[in-house]
Amino acid sequence: MSRTAVYNTTVTWKGEHWGHIVMGNGPEMDFSAPPDAQGHAGVFTPEDAFVAAVNTCVMMMFIWAAERFKLELVSYECRAEGNKLIELDRTEVFTQVCLKPVVRIAAGEVASAVVEARARRALQSAQKYSLVANSVKSEIVIDPTIEIVA
Repeated sequence: MSRTAVYNTTVTWKGEHWGHIVMGNGPEMDFSAPPDAQGHAGVFTPEDAFVAAVNTCVMMMFIWAAERFKLELVSYECRAEGNKLIELDRTEVFTQVCLKPVVRIAAGEVASAVVEARARRALQSAQKYSLVANSVKSEIVIDPTIEIVA
């Protein structure tokens, strides 16, 4: 049987190219358009939010998958890059989000090759089960660096 869940945010215009967002889970902050779209530098933007949503969701799903694949995760850090296409008529779309995780996993008594294979399967599962990655039309690419430590 299917279930549903509802998430919410509230945005308020503050004047000029400024807004304020309150997220249903509690955090709140000011935001703007990026400088290339008449916004302000150094603040949260919708473009940042989009790329961050993909990055954070895949990371959380990787942690879930790593537990199921019995990986001893030492660290996870991921840089994400969203590639935006600007058409001649000024419509814009993110065509790709590339995630570049650096994953460190302790091998313990297990052969390094086995641990690396499990880590790659966990990354595939993270992408497969990521709500956000499944909800966007952009191509999602994961280009990992996997380090096995003793």
